[in-house]
Amino acid sequence: MTSWKRYILRCLVLTAVIKTSHSADNDCTSPSIKTCNECLYRGPECGWCFQEGFLDGAQISERCDFVPNLVQKGCELEFIEHPAVRVEVNATLSSTQVTPKEITVQLRAGSETSFVLEVRQLERYPVDMYYLVDVSASMQDNLDRLKTVGITLSERMKEYSSDFRVGFGSFVDKPVSPYISVHPSKIRNPCSDYDTQCRPAHGFIHVLPVTENVTEFTRVIKQQRISGNMDTPEGGFDAMLQAAVCQREIGWRPEAKHLLLVMTDQPSHLALDSKLAGIVVPHDGSCHLENNTYTQTTIMEHPSIGQLAEKLLENSIYSIFAVEQVQYKWYEDLIPLLPGTYLGKLLPKASNLKDLVVEAYKKLLSDVEVEIVIQNNQIHRFWVNITALCPEGSRTQGPSKCSNVRPNQIVYFNITIGMKTCLSLEGDEEVLVIVRPVGFNETTAVRVRPVCGCRCGQRVSCLDGEEGSACDDAGDGPGPVQDCQPAGAGPECSGRGACVCGKCSCDHSGLGTIHGKYCQIDNFSCPYEQGLSCGGRGQCVLGECLCVSGWTGESCGCPLSTETCLSEDGRLCSGQGRCICGRCQCDDPRRSGQFCEKCPLCNGSCQSHWRCVLCHLSHDFSVLGATECNRTCSSTVHYVDGILGSSSDSSKLCLYPAERCNCRFQIGSVQGVTEILIGRHPECLASQRYITTFILVFLLTLLLGLSIIALLKFLLIPRSQTPTEPTVAVFHVTNKVYP
Repeated sequence: MTSWKRYILRCLVLTAVIKTSHSADNDCTSPSIKTCNECLYRGPECGWCFQEGFLDGAQISERCDFVPNLVQKGCELEFIEHPAVRVEVNATLSSTQVTPKEITVQLRAGSETSFVLEVRQLERYPVDMYYLVDVSASMQDNLDRLKTVGITLSERMKEYSSDFRVGFGSFVDKPVSPYISVHPSKIRNPCSDYDTQCRPAHGFIHVLPVTENVTEFTRVIKQQRISGNMDTPEGGFDAMLQAAVCQREIGWRPEAKHLLLVMTDQPSHLALDSKLAGIVVPHDGSCHLENNTYTQTTIMEHPSIGQLAEKLLENSIYSIFAVEQVQYKWYEDLIPLLPGTYLGKLLPKASNLKDLVVEAYKKLLSDVEVEIVIQNNQIHRFWVNITALCPEGSRTQGPSKCSNVRPNQIVYFNITIGMKTCLSLEGDEEVLVIVRPVGFNETTAVRVRPVCGCRCGQRVSCLDGEEGSACDDAGDGPGPVQDCQPAGAGPECSGRGACVCGKCSCDHSGLGTIHGKYCQIDNFSCPYEQGLSCGGRGQCVLGECLCVSGWTGESCGCPLSTETCLSEDGRLCSGQGRCICGRCQCDDPRRSGQFCEKCPLCNGSCQSHWRCVLCHLSHDFSVLGATECNRTCSSTVHYVDGILGSSSDSSKLCLYPAERCNCRFQIGSVQGVTEILIGRHPECLASQRYITTFILVFLLTLLLGLSIIALLKFLLIPRSQTPTEPTVAVFHVTNKVYP
């Protein structure tokens, strides 16, 4: 950039902000400001100087100030971060009625910008008109009139529309108490007291989708019968919302003007009225038609006026209320709350229905009005101002509406949008703002990009038409200076320094030095080994040792090499463990020794190998079974025809007991590895060998028992003696009487 251009540019910037810097309090200067993001968050007047060496020795907060003040302190404009408010129009999207179709706006907290929207009123549109008729008993005359006016009205509307179509639906009220009588006879026929057959009350029934067949429309109208309810207000808003949101079922065409003609002689229930019937579920604003009948009428409340207005606007629907004199005032108070709505006074027996519809259509098309819809949960952050610039011959009605606009005239709307605050210092996501002309099927999407974070390195001095590498991509992304967060996460400069436009300025500490790209390295916060931080074998990064190649561990004291764990036979820990931190850690807690070579108890327990033996037995000693079991067994297993050895110091003879058979196996050790020999032939009780043994044992036991009995008999009988006369002792008993 030449010197004279730079001088003019500097003057322009100073002129643009000098009034603010002298007239307002300087909110940009505060000792608490440590980063560029915090500076820009203070307000749209604040700028941040990221020039290296700026005010050496001063507080970092001195880098934040009004732009002219920073220039006076010696900061070049090229090094001042001061994102500008920008408006970009997408000219690639064409439109016939609303221009432009898409706008991108860049805003800072406290800033605003304006753009112009053009809305053209065409001469002839396709028109879809849906008759939504109250069929309560008091509407009998109006319903009869509608049966005769259908064809005439269609012919009349063709004078103003290139393609006119009509549809029909009916409503009464929610079919629950206290709105209707719930006596069974009254539910079937609400008019039973008057000897008249009426149809049951209903919330909304979609009868005929919009069609160009006027004859079919007339036939459907003639088939309609009245119904009845008890209270005065009807369920018109319930039906209107369904007619608006059920786009596919109603048959609304995207390219047509949508007219919703509501014929009634009573006011409508409002939100919260449903609580009288115990209905407390708020309306969800969705379509609930099944078999052309509104299914949620007894479950959801009536919609609120705001909810109904939102859905009418969202679906580009003009509303025409054709009401009788008695209720005209009630609807007149309602009209300002529903955009794109026309109120017509219906004469007795609907004699003026045809003229009313035509006049309403002409009036609605001559009014051009826009509404602003801001993305949910973002309304509090923005404010919008609309100024309508009406064409010649039209009138201004409020700041956002023109009336009496003729076909092919253009209405200009000057729209100003401002952002009050950011969600965070770093900025936030794009916010969508929709500018919607009432009743039009075209809208303008305004994409607001909040600029709350610092993008140092971008030129704030780039003006329209100026070229050069310094102005390339200004405002469209991060500058050439690196970010202050590793991988875009964590605190800036690791919480141990200040981010000076993408470069960390590390703090000074009395404990040691802090350095690194993100102030992540120091020499005092990690474990010491042998008097050195990280043992002298690594760097201390955010309190953790980052070890050099070949070392690991909390203090880099563990070698990665496994040479110290190799046993004499060249195996790692004798094949019985893992090498951790240069030492063997045995897999089996019974093993010990430098290389896990010692295990005095490894072969001492037969039961520890039962599971392995059972695995081989369950596979019948097959080859596939042996392969499968050897994957899970810690020992090497071989099959033998018989176990003939006995227990010794180097082997142990074991028995695996089963229900009928016992399996013998022998445990040994070959070069430090446990080896199991399993006999292929289990010893079973059903074999002939065990039967013979049993018989022999039985006979021996019987013989031994007989011998013992004979011996006892011999010992108990006395030796033979010479027989003698037996001695007989005779005792005489004398009866003697003593005096």
